[in-house]
Amino acid sequence: MSGTFTGGGGWGNMNADGLFQAFDQLRSQFEKKVGTRMGRGDVRSAVLALLAEKPMHGYQIIREIEERSGGSWKPSAGSVYPTLQLLADEGLITAEESNGRKTYALTEEGKAAAEEAGPAPWAPEEKSDTTSMPWGPGNWSGGHNPFDSELPKAGMALAQAAAQVRRTGTPEQVKEAAAVLDEARRKLYSILAQDAQG
Repeated sequence: MSGTFTGGGGWGNMNADGLFQAFDQLRSQFEKKVGTRMGRGDVRSAVLALLAEKPMHGYQIIREIEERSGGSWKPSAGSVYPTLQLLADEGLITAEESNGRKTYALTEEGKAAAEEAGPAPWAPEEKSDTTSMPWGPGNWSGGHNPFDSELPKAGMALAQAAAQVRRTGTPEQVKEAAAVLDEARRKLYSILAQDAQG
């Protein structure tokens, strides 16, 4: 991908071509409807549930979560490994290194924590009759299914428009479109900031 991202998650130094490629990726993610985000507590309870069954290494945990969720949730290594470190710091798991891989297992305290955590995030909810999927509407990060709203449709339409400008626009139009997209990004984060303050 051409263009550069600045630290802190901003788009500051990204050139127009890189920005439009990012929107193409966004559009394809909405079309596939995968890569859902779960909350931090969901990763923790998933790790505890899996390690209650047997010791595993980090990559196994990621694969198992993806498989058990029917492919609708694949946590990143950036969420699983810090969770494993936190659980180790809390004395809930131990790590044994073998052949360059760490295998994690629950301690006695970890087994108790796994029981207290309740069912795994991918387990069907007994009280939920509103969905045929294993995750009920309240199990998504933020308490709602991100694909049950107009946001994915609007995001896809925006990504398609950006791709069209990239393909057919003049350099000036591309530059103007990049500025519009940057302003839209700022406004979206502003919406979240208002919610956090309210």
